Amino acid sequence: MAIFLTADSKVIVQGMTGSEGTKHTTRMLASGTNVVGGVNPRKAGTTVEFPGADGTNIEVPVFGSVADAVAATGADVSVIFVPPAHTKGAVVEAVDAGVPLVVIITEGVPVADTAEFFAYAQEKGVRLVGPNCPGLISPGKSNVGIIPADISGPGRIGLVSKSGTLTYQMMYELRDFGFSSAVGIGGDPIIGTTHIDALAAFEADPETDLIVMIGEIGGDAEERAAAFIQEHVTKPVVGYVAGFTAPEGKTMGHAGAIVSGSSGTAQAKKEALEAAGVKVGKTPSETAALARELLSR
Repeated sequence: MAIFLTADSKVIVQGMTGSEGTKHTTRMLASGTNVVGGVNPRKAGTTVEFPGADGTNIEVPVFGSVADAVAATGADVSVIFVPPAHTKGAVVEAVDAGVPLVVIITEGVPVADTAEFFAYAQEKGVRLVGPNCPGLISPGKSNVGIIPADISGPGRIGLVSKSGTLTYQMMYELRDFGFSSAVGIGGDPIIGTTHIDALAAFEADPETDLIVMIGEIGGDAEERAAAFIQEHVTKPVVGYVAGFTAPEGKTMGHAGAIVSGSSGTAQAKKEALEAAGVKVGKTPSETAALARELLSR
């Protein structure tokens, strides 16, 4: 089993014919993702040829709208690779088409736009992942976004992370155990899926035995996650908070959250998590070692 993304997921790519969309669609297909279409109004009715996982070529149709793609393919996931100025329109279009899971890779999306499309998606019951995120992967089943598929395989660890780079590092460090799913939620001030959403999903997933949670300085998302863990999570959780060496007043590169005094510091988050029973490492490798110790018991 996996959370949010399974082998049966049918994926469309908004922005598939752009350079980033083409590059990452090639990677997604090579890892076995069921990409059923792309969206570009100017290229509707054409196809794009990609190398498939089995060495044969795959022709992916391009549709003029998300609604057309959903009607033709039954797509239930959309991944968005469009410029920031067009991201709000792309998300709203996917929500209006009834796509239940929309993954927004684009960085630099104006916060006001995110606030608007996030509220709209919530109203319509659509799950967003991102923006400014690496996407999500259920190894051996499906991979949507930019997470490298070859750094780890299937297993029983669930990973939720604000940081793309630390997602990759943690998957590689624990590659011998493998992952049920890994979700990169992004570090913008407003995001769709939160630590708590992923924690709840992993708690309910019978094929996840241990959860790794990666946060970073700024804001209070990790403290809220700690409170949720204390009340609702029975599985072991291992954590890491990026930014232990950051000085007061520091803003993380993509978090948009300023550390002031003790509020939002790595130490404050570490203490909140440890009070909830989470083992917290001071480095990613130390965190992986804590997970390894628990999984080897």
